[in-house]
Amino acid sequence: MTSTDTPAVSPATSKTPIDAGATAPSETTMVRPVELTPKATQMIRLTRQEENLPDTHGLRVAVVGGGCSGFQYALDFTDEGRDSDYIYQVEDVTLYVDAISARYLQGTTIDYMMGMSGAGFKFNNPKAVGSCGCGSSFTV
Repeated sequence: MTSTDTPAVSPATSKTPIDAGATAPSETTMVRPVELTPKATQMIRLTRQEENLPDTHGLRVAVVGGGCSGFQYALDFTDEGRDSDYIYQVEDVTLYVDAISARYLQGTTIDYMMGMSGAGFKFNNPKAVGSCGCGSSFTV
């Protein structure tokens, strides 16, 4: 678990985090806001490979405003951190989580589910008190 002081880069998605003014805690106080199940880790590797991205690209996990419940999850590949990011490894996948998103994601586990109604990443977020029917947006 480490944080870095990397230069600011342009957002990985067209949507921005809720509050860009937050800062990540120091290495000594940092906790991992998001965990991945082995299946989620496997699917991130597979998707990265299918998109012809090098292994140096990690996954940015963010919370952005929108969706029918007020907030929604955003996932995107990146290989650069921002000043306020939590940056850490889960197996061989680097995760990037901005400090504001970390507040909403603390304790979240991302899994990959396959079923009759489709397949995709599922966020098990203990801070979410409500969500929409599709599971893509949530309320805190």
